Amino acid sequence: IFAARDYVALNMGPEFVESPPVLMKDIYADTDPLTPVVFILSTGADPTDMFYTFCKSMKMDKKMQVVALGQGQGPRAEAAMEAAQEAGTWVMLQNCHLGKSWLPNLESIIDGFKDNANLHPDFRLFVTSMPVSYFPVPILQISIKLTTEPPLGIRQNMSSTLAALDDWAGGFEDVDERVMYPWKKLSFVLTFFHAKMQERRKFGALGFNIAYEFNNTELDASI
Repeated sequence: IFAARDYVALNMGPEFVESPPVLMKDIYADTDPLTPVVFILSTGADPTDMFYTFCKSMKMDKKMQVVALGQGQGPRAEAAMEAAQEAGTWVMLQNCHLGKSWLPNLESIIDGFKDNANLHPDFRLFVTSMPVSYFPVPILQISIKLTTEPPLGIRQNMSSTLAALDDWAGGFEDVDERVMYPWKKLSFVLTFFHAKMQERRKFGALGFNIAYEFNNTELDASI
């Protein structure tokens, strides 16, 4: 696999083997109330932090609700979507693959968006799910689909992380520069350390005695 990547990069250019960072503002530009956004999850990649950061930048952090699917969470998700359609808020349904028996209901609700005369133009629905065979195909056909995969290599990892940061000085506009300068340096070093830890996972037992994802949740909590 690595040899194939090197061959493509050598003959066609590195841009053909490096995935550009996924930015929520680019995704949002293509959305509308009738079109949900489906994140196809993979181990070590979680779009939740990116979603929270974007909500804050759009001043929607107080107007969004996150529902983690699982046993008995179907009615709660339905109530959240019903309220959001009228109020014009956002809803994220996490781990829909855990609500297998409820997915047909989700398909019916999404199909009914077009018949809802009271659908608010600001309403948005975001869905996360592992790639499973029982996920409703009609939802995939009408949605914006994105795969969230951990970047390959330290350089691509850091580029993706730094691009996802809303603003190096976000929330610190009134802080003195003598404090801001070391904070930026510490954040950069922490990002590098996080990328290194993720790269060490490929070595298995040689890297860690106990397997751990080291996803963006840890990085976000640290920063």
